[in-house]
Amino acid sequence: MSFAKKIMEWYHEHQRDLPWRNTRDPYKIWLSEIILQQTRVEQGLPYYLRFVARYDDVLAFANASEDDILHLWQGLGYYSRGRNMHKTARIVRDQYHGNFPKAYEELIKLPGIGEYTAAAISSFSNDEPQAVLDGNVFRVLARFYGIDTPINIPAGKKIFTQLAKDNLDRMHPALYNQAIMDFGALHCKPRSPLCQTCELQLDCFGNVNDMIDVLPVKIKPKKSKNRYFHYFIIQQDDAILMSKRGSNDVWENLYEFPMIEINEPLEGIEIVGKEEFMAIFGSEVQLELLQTNKKHILSHQNIFASFYRILTPFSLDQKKINWNYVLLKDLDKLAKHKLIFSFLETAKL
Repeated sequence: MSFAKKIMEWYHEHQRDLPWRNTRDPYKIWLSEIILQQTRVEQGLPYYLRFVARYDDVLAFANASEDDILHLWQGLGYYSRGRNMHKTARIVRDQYHGNFPKAYEELIKLPGIGEYTAAAISSFSNDEPQAVLDGNVFRVLARFYGIDTPINIPAGKKIFTQLAKDNLDRMHPALYNQAIMDFGALHCKPRSPLCQTCELQLDCFGNVNDMIDVLPVKIKPKKSKNRYFHYFIIQQDDAILMSKRGSNDVWENLYEFPMIEINEPLEGIEIVGKEEFMAIFGSEVQLELLQTNKKHILSHQNIFASFYRILTPFSLDQKKINWNYVLLKDLDKLAKHKLIFSFLETAKL
């Protein structure tokens, strides 16, 4: 029995019952695929269900505001995904008359849709013979065939792309693609794979040669940069001061508390002695430290966030700084990044 047949046979017995597998609608498949990028199924499923309930087709999604999309996305992270989804939906509305493309060559042109996502949508919605290649597939193929070329260099990508195409069941591409991804997620797991009960164990190079723990090979990225953000809770009666982030940095267009970035770690309330702080708040301000150096990991960046409450009256100079008061009752309506969202879940304002 071929590799593909064994994988699909396993899938018939062990497949997960997921809502996006019960549809051929490319819009809903696209939703699920983008949500599940960098996100576990368990975390992404509630978001998928909320998006489908709120926007049942691509036209509804396209006609929503970006703030509404980002607000619903809140907590998922990697917010550029949400922004690209909104751009894609509007292109589908305006250039495809609201008909979400099914063909790989059309899908690959859309914002936020790369080779993997285009292959997934085209095969799942239209049985187009396109092989998917995600982290699960890389792992299964690397272990089974004993390939130690790093998966994140051009040579490795070329090898695995061809291998994925060679193994694709062209008569049943959707079934095979779902099968190999589930096999990697549930059986050939990154840690503690179920090799002892695997039907492929006798033919698996990694298992036979005791190399399961070292495959696939991936070159480690450069060391992450540390950044130090200092947030200030400034309330006036039933309103709180908020800031909207600009472009060309993390969390583009999302809301947060007024913030000062310092290029070195600080302890306690050392922030009060910094020029950046005094230029805005002066030297007589009193503050309360609420949380210090909370670590938040992003791609290639580690954010260390401290939160303070300003205890003395603060006079806002709109000419110097673009902060605005928001009613506390409306705070939940703003699209906030995960660091702020998590703080508000436990904070008492």
